[in-house]
Amino acid sequence: MDMQTVVLGTTGTTAEDVVAVARHNARVELGEDAVTALAAAREIVDALAAKPEPVYGVSTGFGALATRHIGPDLRAALQRNIVRSHAAGMGPRVEREVVRALMFLRLKTVCSGHTGVRPEVAQTMADVLNAGITPVVHEYGSLGCSGDLAPLSHCALTLMGEGEAEGPDGELKPAGELLAAHGITPVELREKEGLALLNGTDGMLGMLVMALADLDTLYKSADITAALSLEALLGTAKVLAPELHAIRPHPGQAASAANMLAVLAGSGLTGHHQDDAPRVQDAYSVRCAPQVAGAGRDTLSHARTVAERELASAVDNPVVLPDGRVESNGNFHGAPVAYVLDFLAIAAADLGSIAERRTDRLLDKNRSHGLPPFLADDAGVDSGLMIAQYTQAALVSEMKRLAVPASADSIPSSAMQEDHVSMGWSAARKLRTAVGNLGRIIAVELYAATRAIELREGLTPAPASRAVIEAVRKAGVEGPGPDRYLAPDLAAADTFVREGRLVAAVEPVTGPLA
Repeated sequence: MDMQTVVLGTTGTTAEDVVAVARHNARVELGEDAVTALAAAREIVDALAAKPEPVYGVSTGFGALATRHIGPDLRAALQRNIVRSHAAGMGPRVEREVVRALMFLRLKTVCSGHTGVRPEVAQTMADVLNAGITPVVHEYGSLGCSGDLAPLSHCALTLMGEGEAEGPDGELKPAGELLAAHGITPVELREKEGLALLNGTDGMLGMLVMALADLDTLYKSADITAALSLEALLGTAKVLAPELHAIRPHPGQAASAANMLAVLAGSGLTGHHQDDAPRVQDAYSVRCAPQVAGAGRDTLSHARTVAERELASAVDNPVVLPDGRVESNGNFHGAPVAYVLDFLAIAAADLGSIAERRTDRLLDKNRSHGLPPFLADDAGVDSGLMIAQYTQAALVSEMKRLAVPASADSIPSSAMQEDHVSMGWSAARKLRTAVGNLGRIIAVELYAATRAIELREGLTPAPASRAVIEAVRKAGVEGPGPDRYLAPDLAAADTFVREGRLVAAVEPVTGPLA
């Protein structure tokens, strides 16, 4: 199959393009409009550089050192030095896909024509991406203002042929060697270019875009596992009726309820034993599943709106305006992105929490309406899924800690010039952990719910449920039986959920889920 190509113009990019480049190695090309805009903006910067009056980022120092005027003979050194000095990250390396998103989104802003970067620098950025060269970027170093400085600096260092990077074969080498091996000439930065490569919200935005893609799958998966748990608990599907959700018109709630109802269509378990085991209504974790998942879905919708606006933005300081002015601004501040990153971590934690409560109910013989304790084969001799729920509970507990907002914090830097920062990079890093944990939590509920349904002998589950059970068993997640080594089963369930195969198993039966 031909590799996808993403063409960057002057008007930004899409979430789909970010994922294609970051995760699927799509090629990047500069559009003709971008090349034209780059050249026009560079003419403005060159003209200002020739004037005696100081212009921030062109002929001055940076941050708290912006009061010093820098002469023409030192400006190349100024741009090199800002990259070298700002490449000060520490800690473990961040993931390849994050670095590729970071580079791609910085190139997106460069292509807007508002940064003053020469076309050849932009082309080198595209060449590095297309060669599969990934700069070494570290976990710590960004305060989210002025953008993701240290992470972006490590990427700019690679463009200069300095520092370390990972080649397409995954091996770490000096960046200069990797550029030479792919026929890429290191850039020699001129006025403003070093600063322009560093001043953006690109890391936090890239992680937001990828989290949104993952959470879209996980929220559908959570609707499916909630429906399976309801079915296994012999609950009632009446609470999912559209008319009940129409009178509280939150769109996410209606979508989640519709998904659950579609999964449960044709079930012989729902409400089956209401007369034998009287229940006026199901527990909140079952009955309120659409309300909780729906609120998270509406949070996703808001976060997508913020991401789309940021993807259409040119984030730099100073910026080149069409009328020829080069103006300082505060658009690099990460607050808009940081807030929604934190908001998503809160919603994900709550979704994980309610899923764990349903799992615990399936395992408790006093609340599971006839299921064996811990879904064990021979309770007492077998422990069943007792400790799988412990693992799920530990994940939920960590999710709650990760839900503490990073964006509510600020720590001053740069001799109090940058005295209020967003901490958006930190918000993004903890959200990535939270998204991974949420997938594992949903996988444990899937494991428990499918086993519980199979233990309901003599009752016929919904066609969608049968499709899930068949698919997950083929994926290496075993069904009821005596105790066995559980970690491989749980890992297989996690992969099944994370790769979207749970949703793929259901949709041929239900049609596309919302």
